[in-house]
Amino acid sequence: MTSREIRNQFLNFFKGKNHKIVSSSPVVPFDDPTLLFTNAGMNQFKDVFLGKGKRDYTRAVDTQKCIRVSGKYKYL
Repeated sequence: MTSREIRNQFLNFFKGKNHKIVSSSPVVPFDDPTLLFTNAGMNQFKDVFLGKGKRDYTRAVDTQKCIRVSGKYKYL
């Protein structure tokens, strides 16, 4: 299977369980000065978690592009 086929199978599995397929957010968030880059698939819902936004769905699925950086907390 190709990576595209695997992604589509994943998305369609959850779509079949009443999840809305949503688009991936940009890797570099353009509308959130508190984030340098997207490091998790939930960043696009930050406004909802903070009570500042709403969506017309309660279940979502995506295949979020993100950047994983090891050692980022090493010197904090």
